[in-house]
Amino acid sequence: MTEQQQQRRWLLTASYTSVAVAVTLIVIKTGAWLYTGSASLLGSLLDSLMDSMASIVSMLAVRYSLQPADLEHRFGHGKAESLAALAQSLFILVSGAVLLYHCVERLMNPAVHSVAHATIGIVVMVIAIAMTMGLVMLQSHVIKLTSSAAISADQLHYKGDLFMNLSVIVALGLVQFGYQQADVLLGIGISVYIAIGAVKIAREALSVLMDEQLGQEVDRKVYDLAMAHKCVLGVHDLRTRRSGMTVLIQLHIELPDHLSLLEAHRHSDEVEASIRKAFPGADVIIHPDPACVVPDEQNHTRQIFEVPEQPG
Repeated sequence: MTEQQQQRRWLLTASYTSVAVAVTLIVIKTGAWLYTGSASLLGSLLDSLMDSMASIVSMLAVRYSLQPADLEHRFGHGKAESLAALAQSLFILVSGAVLLYHCVERLMNPAVHSVAHATIGIVVMVIAIAMTMGLVMLQSHVIKLTSSAAISADQLHYKGDLFMNLSVIVALGLVQFGYQQADVLLGIGISVYIAIGAVKIAREALSVLMDEQLGQEVDRKVYDLAMAHKCVLGVHDLRTRRSGMTVLIQLHIELPDHLSLLEAHRHSDEVEASIRKAFPGADVIIHPDPACVVPDEQNHTRQIFEVPEQPG
């Protein structure tokens, strides 16, 4: 099995597991909420409902993004993952708003609502924590292998679930000691936490959709790999971005003027091979230029990465 096939298998495994965990948590949390009437547990239930919707969207997006490039999508379908992540952020924002509304209503009418059988709720949340931790560990392994945007977004709100579930246990514990408002106040805190996570997911998804540069560290590594070749005199117009699992790298390399087209092509292939070794699966495009045709004002990459000589 090739490395790419293994990545596809792990992506699908993580997606299916996420949906299964979300549905299971919905079932047990619904029963616990109906039994206890806890606002913080309702918040956790609402989050699980949003998680299930987000996980289903993520699963469908991952399956679509794994399709090979075709005539209509020559760069592949990788950005479907980022679109899914953006949709997830909207789902999570809605769940936070619904929880906030419920908590405010509870604060305004404290006598109407009370929490009962808090112990049942605590047991359910312990089970939820164990299931969520297992899923997060699986997702961490998959993200390390694939750098999937959709799985990363999915993991972000499941990590938030761990914090939320612990908060629910604290709230239910305080209720047993007579602090009924603690449940509502922690519910409000959870709604704010949900909103912050949603904004973070949306920002990361938009950075991919807008073809944001991968960052100074990646650019520097690509530049150093190219400049390490014995015939490369300079690098300019270096561009990097991500689409799904695929890293896309484009750059121009400056070669000695006397080289033949065949020699220039061979050197370009050697630079490309070194970059692909450092970034497995990357889509690398290299354009060779004779050094004499590259004006200094065009060489932005060299100006960024090369340290100017200090005056004697």
